[in-house]
Amino acid sequence: MTKATAAAGLEGVVATSSAICYLDGERGVLAYCGHDIHDLAESATFEEVCYLLWHRRLPTRSELGDLQTEFARARALPEPVVRMLRSLPPGHAMDAVRTLVSALSHYDPDAGDDSPAASMRRAVRLTVQIGTLVATVGRVAAGGAPMEPDPVLGHAANFLYVLTGDRPSALATRAFDVALVLHADHELNASTFAARVAAATLTDVHSTVVAGVATLKGRLHGGANAEVMKMLMAIGEDADDDRVTAAIKSMLARKQKVPGFGHRVYRTEDPRATHLRQMSRDLGTQAGNSRWFEISQRIEAVMKTQTQIDANVDFYSASTYHTLGIALDLFTPIFVVSRVAGWTAHVLEQYANNRLIRPRAEYTGPEYPQMFVALDDR
Repeated sequence: MTKATAAAGLEGVVATSSAICYLDGERGVLAYCGHDIHDLAESATFEEVCYLLWHRRLPTRSELGDLQTEFARARALPEPVVRMLRSLPPGHAMDAVRTLVSALSHYDPDAGDDSPAASMRRAVRLTVQIGTLVATVGRVAAGGAPMEPDPVLGHAANFLYVLTGDRPSALATRAFDVALVLHADHELNASTFAARVAAATLTDVHSTVVAGVATLKGRLHGGANAEVMKMLMAIGEDADDDRVTAAIKSMLARKQKVPGFGHRVYRTEDPRATHLRQMSRDLGTQAGNSRWFEISQRIEAVMKTQTQIDANVDFYSASTYHTLGIALDLFTPIFVVSRVAGWTAHVLEQYANNRLIRPRAEYTGPEYPQMFVALDDR
């Protein structure tokens, strides 16, 4: 019998084949279905990226229009889900999102239909409903009344509108849309792998997304951008360069992890950080307050000098979201708003060529066989 040996964290293990996401950590390349993330961030909308992930190609103008119409029709939440949202006790926003995504399955018009067409419709509905759901969770937590989405607005603009009650500026809409594009997929990260493992059992799409949400809640996966913002606030908006430098050097001296730096895959700059850096700069300029961006730049410079470790996607998303007026508690749920597109793309791919995912474990327990001792003799 061949003994199974473990790779800690499955590092270096190829668990499946996929046509969705291409990563080259050495060169800092991220591509969705062959399209470089830089091209998509500069030229595509989140709706186009959703279509690309689901269908492996960019939509025509007509196909994009049809998807936008589907999004507009599905964007509102079922009223019982809104009532449930308002009845939940205060707590972590990801707990509310996990609970309410599960609740949405009870109002699925395709319940009981597990055909590929029905699963695709669920992917579309869940993607658009989760945007409204997270925005509503944030609005209610801030003491506001739920807002109806505006059928004229796109996905990014509707999120900001439902969250704040105000129609966002063109720059705010574009910044948030870029953030959604950048976070939409990232190969077999922990939450995507969890969603695929669930899909491999042939459970329904809602259940696979709940698995993704639950996994993303873990502090080693989601939440790093919130930790970045906490660090920025602890340093202080009025900090000069010397104070910022001293704060980061102190963290490094104490062997504390500086949030927003380093990545399991990339050995150079995370390509997503490039665009969020620009969004943080532009939003700060428009708001007339670039301090969070400037402090972030100083931290990045210190980290490059002291550690040669590059910023990742979380680092500049913190100041970007904060400048958009988004509360810290929503930073991880916003990840869900975007990543649900990638999760559902992987789930549909798993369904289409399924095999139950059942890895082995390296046994490290007591030597076999052990002598059984009767209860009275123990």
